[in-house]
Amino acid sequence: MSFDFDHIIDRKPTHSFKWDKYQGQDVIPMWVADAEFKPPQAVIDAIKERTEHGILGYTLPYDELNQSVVDWVAKQHNWHILPDWIVWTPGVVPAFNVACKAYCEPGDKVLIQVPNYPPLLKAPSLNQCERVDIPSVLIDGRWQLDLVELEKQAADPKCKLFIMCNPMNPCGSVMTEQELKQVAEICLRHNVLLCSDEIHCDLILEEGVKHIPAPALPEIEGRAISLMAPSKTFNIAGLGASFAIIPDSRVRMQFRNAALGIVPWVQVLGLVATEAAFNHGHDWHKALIEYLRQNRDYLYQEINSLKGMKLTKADATFLAWIDCSELGVEDVQSFFENAGVGPSPGRDFGEPEYARINFACSRTQLIEAVERIKKAHAQLSL
Repeated sequence: MSFDFDHIIDRKPTHSFKWDKYQGQDVIPMWVADAEFKPPQAVIDAIKERTEHGILGYTLPYDELNQSVVDWVAKQHNWHILPDWIVWTPGVVPAFNVACKAYCEPGDKVLIQVPNYPPLLKAPSLNQCERVDIPSVLIDGRWQLDLVELEKQAADPKCKLFIMCNPMNPCGSVMTEQELKQVAEICLRHNVLLCSDEIHCDLILEEGVKHIPAPALPEIEGRAISLMAPSKTFNIAGLGASFAIIPDSRVRMQFRNAALGIVPWVQVLGLVATEAAFNHGHDWHKALIEYLRQNRDYLYQEINSLKGMKLTKADATFLAWIDCSELGVEDVQSFFENAGVGPSPGRDFGEPEYARINFACSRTQLIEAVERIKKAHAQLSL
């Protein structure tokens, strides 16, 4: 089957969060992590069918939906879960905030892998906890978690929770089995619960790389939770559907109890769209991965041809984490915006000399963005 990812859809009249940021300006928005692609037709058809029914009342997750998650996770990640392990949430951001509330008391410390996206960085303080940063380090052209620092900080009895992104946002690395086992050993040794934000886990671009969900490791199954969603993969983030997979019944009950009265149910169209995506989106997903891989490779080649800019090739995600520390500009974000391209500001991730570009767009838009960057770069004195 053929899918048209080259088709450009005008989002300007739709109150798009992404496009409204630069309303009235000649700036291509390439920041917040949603894509410029239509979801699979089966998802659109399922939404239409449900709305045509005419009643959009309270709807709880149902057996067929949970089975679609079980089947998808088994096929994509070779992880065989039980339906009872699934806890539905209206987004991964509410989920890791619930984790802070569930597993920590005010004043406790939460370990956070950095750099990371802004809502995750804010989660500890929003829940009256202290954030402790665990850096990612670039070793032999690959971003890796600083396991020495993790061991050091996890030893503090006040540290109760470690939240990490795997695949990493914004760095794009996928943790190896060996790395995950080391993380698991450290967390178990110091009684730290592991919360793994895996929202990009179905966007593995590098051949031979496999995502391993954290609780899939037998040694830490009872002390880990995985946060997943169809939102990035199938571009349905606006429908607010995600899920936590929590194998241990006690850990799962703590999570459910922390969400009571605060976190709403996932709305009906999000449930319907998720089921359709996981059941009927496989071919579309394969085509998407190939398209994103080509976008990634093109951007990698072009950015690294520019003096003062460095891009490490990401294993996963549709996000490029660009090092502009040698560009010689006063403000990295202003350089890009003046060029007519709007990335996510690196400073929001804790790294002001970086920029994050979302390349989940048509090749035409990506080429235009690159040409604008190259034109602005040519005017620098390097």
